[in-house]
Amino acid sequence: MQPGFSILCFQASADLPFLVFYQRKGVMHAAASLLNSSNLSLRFASQTQTRLSPWIAAPSSVRLPLNRSQNYRIALPPLHSTVSGDSTQPQQMASADVKAQDPRIAGISSAIRVIPDFPKPGIMFQDITTLLLDTKAFRDTIDLFVERYKDKNISVVAGIEARGFIFGPPIALAIGAKFVPMRKPKKLPGEVISEEYSLEYGKDVMEMHVGAVQAGERALIVDDLVATGGTLSAAIRLLERVGVHVVECACVIELPELKGRERLGEKPLFVLSLGLCSKLENFIKPSD
Repeated sequence: MQPGFSILCFQASADLPFLVFYQRKGVMHAAASLLNSSNLSLRFASQTQTRLSPWIAAPSSVRLPLNRSQNYRIALPPLHSTVSGDSTQPQQMASADVKAQDPRIAGISSAIRVIPDFPKPGIMFQDITTLLLDTKAFRDTIDLFVERYKDKNISVVAGIEARGFIFGPPIALAIGAKFVPMRKPKKLPGEVISEEYSLEYGKDVMEMHVGAVQAGERALIVDDLVATGGTLSAAIRLLERVGVHVVECACVIELPELKGRERLGEKPLFVLSLGLCSKLENFIKPSD
């Protein structure tokens, strides 16, 4: 194993899924819930039992699934976002904003399908299409955002192409705001204002129609997922260039290991679910 990294699984009862926890740099995280059954032996469980005495480690005979079509469910450890103007004052995320016993959070997280090795080996793809198929989970997702923003005097909901177009419009309608699409280059027919931003390999451009927003308006930026934070940062800069006040960014999923919220500076980020960018075994070096 990598230094400072350990992992274990725990099953509360025979009829519940196994939960996988990982510890990195002394911090324990609930990482994932692996459902169903298969024939993968969790060989590293016994190696971590002594290091994680407050938790119950599974015996070496425990079998966990590793199947490409298998759904991996992501748990919800508590998060904080930085409040604009005061980096020392934490703002609780959905896991704390919504009462812990609220079943909507767990339902939303469990409705998101995670597909290993897509679009390339080692990546855990967060597929929100299964959330859209679950009418209750989809409605709960929109309701949680609406409950948060309905009294914040927001006049603009800016949705980032493409999946921000799914969640943004119903939120905008519910809170009485207009929806403004933030699009890729050469997609909007009218005069546009553009913002360039960096990708891992190269650059991209985000565009918005001139006149779609007015100086002094209050905006919410919506996307399905925050990874490195590049597109959210570009959207913030684009809106602020024309005098719009960005109140907050809202995403269904965050991939914390990519540290996207750090690129947002003091802008608050509200998320409903946490995901893993890489497969758990990518964090673990073979012991033999």
